[in-house]
Amino acid sequence: MSKSKFAAIILSLLVLFFISCKNDIEGSKDVNPQNIYFDYKIWGEEGKDDITCLLRFHFSGQNGIALLLNEPSRVELDGEKIPPDSAKLSGVFYEIQKPLIDFIGKHTITFTGIDNKQYKEDFHFQPFVLKTGPSSIIERQDWVFHLEGLQPLDYIRVIVIDTSFASNGINEIDTVKNGTLVIQKEKLNNLVNGPVTMVLFKEEDQPIKNGTKRGGKLSITYVLKRQFELKE
Repeated sequence: MSKSKFAAIILSLLVLFFISCKNDIEGSKDVNPQNIYFDYKIWGEEGKDDITCLLRFHFSGQNGIALLLNEPSRVELDGEKIPPDSAKLSGVFYEIQKPLIDFIGKHTITFTGIDNKQYKEDFHFQPFVLKTGPSSIIERQDWVFHLEGLQPLDYIRVIVIDTSFASNGINEIDTVKNGTLVIQKEKLNNLVNGPVTMVLFKEEDQPIKNGTKRGGKLSITYVLKRQFELKE
């Protein structure tokens, strides 16, 4: 590696370091409340007991500095105030975990600005369930899965990987009609025989409905995993 390339890499790392350090020091009292961007992520996974709600507030847009909410500014989930936490790279965030079994249904995130103005965002959490599907040993034919908890016409991300580094696997958005997901056998050409892991993602990204002028995004994700043995 040439000295000039090495110096460029070091310079880039230093820039990233200073940006990440800066992300952790700003407070909401220092900015116009209408310049705060809401970044809400709700995440759940089959087999895990809890749902994670990760809430961030950025100055001036999605890629802006993460803000610490100074009193009286705060954020609540269903009336419960969430305390701040922080990480070196991502800055300040607000995280709370709730039991999955109690979380199905409607919820409200309430942000209160430094000016005491409130912004309430309602959302509905509904995990999906795999009712029937192939057995643990699966052949090179159409894979048919029956799911529950989705809309009559819905979309999920399907990821299937094997143990080969040379394999492309499957990674795409697929259609679920009336609860039925079909992975066509032609797509299995991207996989080698042996152990395969299938991951189904239900991803919902929607703009914040009741936000500041900067707006925001609400993401709701639920994940389901299965393992099979693929054979001819």
